[in-house]
This record gives sequence, C-alpha cells and structure tokens, in this order.
Amino acid sequence: MPFCVIKSRTIKIFLAMLVVVILLCISFEGGSSAQVWFGSSSRLVPIYSVDTEEKQVAISFDAAWGADKTEEIIEILEEYNVTATFFLVGFWVDKYPDMVKKIDEAGLEIGTHSNTHPDMVKLDEETIRQELTTSIDKIKNITGKEVSVFRAPYGSYNNTLLNVCSSLGLKTVQWDVDSLDWKGLSASEVTDRVMKNAKNGSIILMHNNADNVCDSLRLTLDWLTMKGYKVTSVGELIYSDNYTIDANGVQHKN
Repeated sequence: MPFCVIKSRTIKIFLAMLVVVILLCISFEGGSSAQVWFGSSSRLVPIYSVDTEEKQVAISFDAAWGADKTEEIIEILEEYNVTATFFLVGFWVDKYPDMVKKIDEAGLEIGTHSNTHPDMVKLDEETIRQELTTSIDKIKNITGKEVSVFRAPYGSYNNTLLNVCSSLGLKTVQWDVDSLDWKGLSASEVTDRVMKNAKNGSIILMHNNADNVCDSLRLTLDWLTMKGYKVTSVGELIYSDNYTIDANGVQHKN
C-alpha cells in the first residue's frame, strides 16, 4: 500500500507538470499577439521573429528624434534594392511631414511607434488607444495608407496594450536582433551584432538617427546580401493571418 501511495503522488506530479508544459505552448490564431499561461494568469506576447525556411529578414528603423540621416537611409535602401519599415512617433511626424512623405514615396513601410513615446504599460486603456489612434491618423493624413504594424516604445508592453492593438488591427512587432546602434557603436560593431544574431525570419532593430547608422546599414546590407538573405519590410516578413505565436514570440504559419 505505501508503494501505491508514492506511485499515485508521482503520477499526479507528472500530470501536473505535463499540463503546465502544454499550457505554456498554447497560442491563439489570428491576433497580433500570442497568449501563454503562467499558473492562473496569462501573458500576451508580440511578434519577435518569424519561423520560416526562406532566407529572409526584415530591417526596421525607430524614428523619434532627429531626421538628418533619414534621406540617406532611404537612398541606401534604394541602392541595394531592398525595403524596410520605419516606426514613427507622432511628434516626429508633426515635425518632419516631408520626410514621412519621402519614406512613403520610396515604397517603404510605415508603422506607428506611438504618439508621444511614453512607457505604454504605465497608461490606462483609454490613453493607450488615444496614443495609437492619434499617431495612426497623423500618418494616414500624409500617406493616405492604413497603418498595420506597431512597435512599443522601449519595447515595453502588457496585456492591456496588446489587446488594444488587436482591437485596432495592429500587429505588435518587437525584434530579435538589437543592433544597439543608439549606444554610439561603430559601424563594424553594429554589423558584427547582426552577423552573430541574424537568422531566417529575424527582425533587425535600428534607429534612423543613430550616430553611424548609414555606414552600419551599408555594411549590414553587404553582409546580408553576401549571405543570400532577402531583406524586406516587417509587413512582408510576418504572416498576416492563419498563424500562431509561441511563448518566445516566434510567429509560425499554420
């Protein structure tokens, strides 16, 4: 009898662990984020990268302060015949409407990076919605195009933010390759970080006004091209429907 009691407890522990593992792997289709369970609470997860066999990566630029390097970035992207995504803050759009127009006319994707670049997790639902809709309207008024992707300032997010994004038809996009160009790294240091971390389906984070962004972009594109990667916008890389996102933020096609 003691043996049976021990065996029963062992089985119960095993089953409990199995349930936890299964729940951690749960994700929901069609939204801009995945939902995974931790005990009695759930956490939504945005897109960090894409599961794909194609040698394809996306380059993205966050734009909040300054624009003096942006036109050269556009020219470099055109020179290499690649696309990219610019995540624009609303007050940047206000200050540089002509540059927004140039980005759009170059065929580059524009997403929102909020309206005032706050830490979104510190805002209530109504303020979050206002941040997003205000920035989207500013972009649409210039480009006449819908905005479908969003990147949270500081990469900070919570369930409230991601739920609001989903309700607005926005896919929340993070990154899995951080260039750290905003730290003033040299062009070779930035490229080295990309070389060490990029893989099929990676989303690369850069900043439009980083000190060495133009030189690092050229070196990065040289390396990606040499390795046979197709460089696209975020919208071209991610799946628009019929997908799941795992607990690590990797988007999978069903």
